[in-house]
Amino acid sequence: QQSFISSIGVPLPSTELRIVNDENEPLGPNQLGEIQIRGPQVMKGYWQQEAETNTVMHAGGWLSSGDIGRMDDDGIFYIEDRKKDMILVSGFNVFPTEIEEVATLHPHIIEAAAIGIPDDATGEKVKLFIVRKGNVTVDEIKKHCRKYLTGYKNPKIIEFRDELPKSNVGKILRRELRDSKDL
Repeated sequence: QQSFISSIGVPLPSTELRIVNDENEPLGPNQLGEIQIRGPQVMKGYWQQEAETNTVMHAGGWLSSGDIGRMDDDGIFYIEDRKKDMILVSGFNVFPTEIEEVATLHPHIIEAAAIGIPDDATGEKVKLFIVRKGNVTVDEIKKHCRKYLTGYKNPKIIEFRDELPKSNVGKILRRELRDSKDL
């Protein structure tokens, strides 16, 4: 029996969810893509904003959520990341959450936040912000990440912070890290 812990569950009655690729083609179970939704409660569009409506509404009444997720074999849905937070390294999608989860496996890392920053060679490269406890070096963190991540996913830049910017509910605000002038 599949656990609902860490999932968003199954759709409500009269509501459909699906996972699609960048061409809005449905994907199969356990494949990562954007979550789309349709049903009677889904908006028809943004009020008097046709261009914005056309970016999120698709044929058949499907609304793009902006969330990257997957559906398992039992039809249970999971949110893995936000599409706008995805990092594109040499044409490969890198999900910040995966890098952050690997980083926080290290016993001296309390919190981590990964973002993409411009890179002339690869388009973007991974920058990792770390809140640490105890003494851990940049080289130790890079070595730790190399044990768990494919080469292009490894952080190229690591910055230590005393704290990471958070929302009122404690969610790390990657946008503020991306927008900071001292990247």
